[in-house]
Amino acid sequence: MKKYVIYAIIIVLVIAGVVSGIIANMNNTNENEGEELTKVKVNEVARSVFYAPQYAAITNGYFEENGIEVEITTGQGADQVMTAVLSNQCDIGFAGPEASIYVYNEGKEDFTQVFAQLTKRDGSFLVSREERPDFEWTDLKGKTIIPGRKGGVPYMTFEYVLKQNGLNPETDAVLDDSIKFDLMAGAFSAGNADFVTLFEPTASQVESAGKGYVVASVGEEAGEIPYTAYFAKKSYIEENSDLIQRFVNAIYKGQQWVKNNSAEDVAKAIAYFFPDTDLEVLTEVMQKYKDIDAWNETPYLSEEAFERLQTVMTEAGELEQKAPYNEIVNNYYANKAVEMVK
Repeated sequence: MKKYVIYAIIIVLVIAGVVSGIIANMNNTNENEGEELTKVKVNEVARSVFYAPQYAAITNGYFEENGIEVEITTGQGADQVMTAVLSNQCDIGFAGPEASIYVYNEGKEDFTQVFAQLTKRDGSFLVSREERPDFEWTDLKGKTIIPGRKGGVPYMTFEYVLKQNGLNPETDAVLDDSIKFDLMAGAFSAGNADFVTLFEPTASQVESAGKGYVVASVGEEAGEIPYTAYFAKKSYIEENSDLIQRFVNAIYKGQQWVKNNSAEDVAKAIAYFFPDTDLEVLTEVMQKYKDIDAWNETPYLSEEAFERLQTVMTEAGELEQKAPYNEIVNNYYANKAVEMVK
């Protein structure tokens, strides 16, 4: 009888524990249901594997952890992204910091500030119409290249690479800047130009289709430069300081996750954003970006990198007056994210 009594007591305790757990879980669920996510509209310059930390932060739930629902639209060009930010069509822009420099130099009172850097070098690859296993940058002499929009960081970085290799962009090659960013791959595949600079996965897709051959990384040749960053109007940042901090926290966590995981795991995490790209291709592309050390480890944008960008812009003839680092770049949130996020 004693044995049966003991069994009965144990059963009662187990049932009580299960019921208690269910009630606690229901309470937690109810609490979570009461919390509404804040929608943040982000306009990205392009859809590219180059921005893997951003997509990983979304699919891994880092924005949701910070009470944010991200709505992404693709602007297809830094000028389009900046227009969307200034006209309040979006909250946050994601493009090259040069856009914020241009706006500041125009004298706009409510100019945009960069508050988080994602990539630290050019993410485009040079695609040749002919196979060139022993490619040299001097092979571009006398050739026609489609490098993007004049005044944009991709175009200016490409010019910088040509100069570093002893070529004069104005006399030694023809840079065709007449083709819109999202039409560059199609124009090249249709027979225009000898070379084109393309981001991934587009470059690999052109190669897979037998329309070209990836021969070099522009970013690897150019060196570090603050290539893509998040920015918003100064007034928006001031009025939504807590939201900006939570946004940067999520981005930083995405940067760390991509850094610490394999190319295959990252490819799987971001595959949702590239439904037309095979997972094997995504993995290969991800490894390419890891190999050239494409991403910042933190959202911090250094003054040295900012000045290098302005030097590239000046040499390209696109910048007459340099903008002050402390006005354009707001590292408060990046520094705090590194302290807060573990």
